[in-house]
Amino acid sequence: MHRSRLFGMLIDTPAGSASESAEFWSAALGGVARQSPDEPEYTRVAEPVAGFPMIVQSVDDQPRYHLDIETDDVPAETDRLLGLGASVVTDHGGHQVLRAPGGHLLCVVPVQSPPELFDREAASWP
Repeated sequence: MHRSRLFGMLIDTPAGSASESAEFWSAALGGVARQSPDEPEYTRVAEPVAGFPMIVQSVDDQPRYHLDIETDDVPAETDRLLGLGASVVTDHGGHQVLRAPGGHLLCVVPVQSPPELFDREAASWP
């Protein structure tokens, strides 16, 4: 058995405009842009729903949105989603980039939320 939950939405933005994008989304959603010193490619801009952050991610690719699903077992959650019709785009070892039916990207990542939030909201899967 493993558990997972929808962690947040990432706003993938080409690196050259990531700062401008973070400023825009922060002002638009009433949040305060907070960049992680350990991971400067991520800027948290808002949490429009408690426990569901929106993050601008600087990418070397096209602009788009994607969802992160956090889990206490990345391989098991990846297998579950593959069984539902997703396909692997990139295997990063510690996390997976998948494409859902319909073409949308999502990432399966280790738990990012505070433990009490994950414990309260995560679904259990066989």
